Amino acid sequence: MLLQDLPKTTRPREKLLAMGSQTLTDAELLAVMLGTGLPGQNVLQLAHSLLENFHGLAGLLQATPADLRAAKGLGGSARRAQLLAVLEMSRRVLLQKMRKRDIMNNPETVKQFLQLQLGAYPHEVFAVVFMDAQYRLLSFQEMFKGTLNQTSVYPREVVKRALEQGAAAVILSHNHPSGDVRPSAADSALTRTLQTALSMVDVKVLDHIIVGPGIHWSMAERSPW
Repeated sequence: MLLQDLPKTTRPREKLLAMGSQTLTDAELLAVMLGTGLPGQNVLQLAHSLLENFHGLAGLLQATPADLRAAKGLGGSARRAQLLAVLEMSRRVLLQKMRKRDIMNNPETVKQFLQLQLGAYPHEVFAVVFMDAQYRLLSFQEMFKGTLNQTSVYPREVVKRALEQGAAAVILSHNHPSGDVRPSAADSALTRTLQTALSMVDVKVLDHIIVGPGIHWSMAERSPW
């Protein structure tokens, strides 16, 4: 069935305008952004196909530019630019929320931000969210790359940055490119090392969040400190 053969009230764009964006499925929202389909595949079918290939909206928004370029239907630079712009806008909205209020009043915001920021990297990246005494965002910094362990993440550098920022608390984070976000023994050991180092300068470690595309693991919530 062609998209124009559908009743107007069920076409994604018309449905959005008539009933609001919250009524649209993920595929319908993506179809509105894409605008047009491909020969033999209407835009809604294309949207379904992309979501299946990227394992949902989270996977699509966290895909690398190379992954997007290789995807059927996203070969044009305009569409890739639109998706990358949506991702960047999402990041900035979450950052704005984190700067204006106590992060720990809504911990899901920081988890969503970290998933968007780190989840798609093909290599491990260790990052730190630095906060003031009211748990408002001071800065977010990606600090180390590569295979992460106690020898590649330098506690001295994390402590130095915390002091430079005047931070009272931090949230540690890194990604698992494999998609398995359960902490390893090395992750737990690294967390303990950083807790000890930061406690010496009165900086509290609130959490260590491990992320992958569309998924996260909060060590404070799910693993004993």
